[in-house]
Amino acid sequence: MPADQPTILATSGGVVAADRISWGVGPLTDLAVDLSGVEGRAPKVCFVGTACGDSPTLVRDFYAAAQARGFQGSHLQLFTMPNVEDITAHLLEQDVVWVWGGSVAGLLAMWRLHGVDEAMRAAWEAGVVLTGVSAGSICWHVGGTTDSFGPTLRPITNGLGLLPYSNGVHYDSEEQRRPLFQSLVADGTLPTGYATDDGAGLLYRGTEMVGAYTERARAGAYLVERDGDRVVETELDVIRL
Repeated sequence: MPADQPTILATSGGVVAADRISWGVGPLTDLAVDLSGVEGRAPKVCFVGTACGDSPTLVRDFYAAAQARGFQGSHLQLFTMPNVEDITAHLLEQDVVWVWGGSVAGLLAMWRLHGVDEAMRAAWEAGVVLTGVSAGSICWHVGGTTDSFGPTLRPITNGLGLLPYSNGVHYDSEEQRRPLFQSLVADGTLPTGYATDDGAGLLYRGTEMVGAYTERARAGAYLVERDGDRVVETELDVIRL
């Protein structure tokens, strides 16, 4: 059962520590599943680890977390070749697509090479909930800041653009993130955008940002707008999960 309109939950979280497995599903990811409207069966969640080179360890850990939470898990990998015959058809069968962090530049390049960009758009338009963390948050937007090219952050401006905003992630935990994101919005390199501290997420219905959520105490979310040659940052009200 798809969501009743295109839905994206873009986060700097969604994962929590776990006792018997490497990591577990966090409240933000649970929210993404709830938004899909699934009732009476296990939700179908597809994990996409392109940004980490489809790490086999990461995929294994996802299946352990999915089993612990009661998801019907699957994954999409592109290395060394796609693991499904029809990527679009596979994504359209899902309730939620969960995109992991890592290299957003590498993710976007591989997605475009294999047509995953258009498959994601088709899934989004069909009501499959798209969610993700870090690179899996920036990718839905016009762009943001990235360490894809090295430890000194650089702008990324060729996101999928499903959402007409820029996106800042790890806003409170990586010292380069906030000042660079603000400067890129101020000089027009990036459009108006939204940013999340670790543990926070942004809910979009269609292309409208309709709510900010957090799974961690004191985590915030922010609107960052250009005003002449400067930037204005406004802290958003957040709903604690």
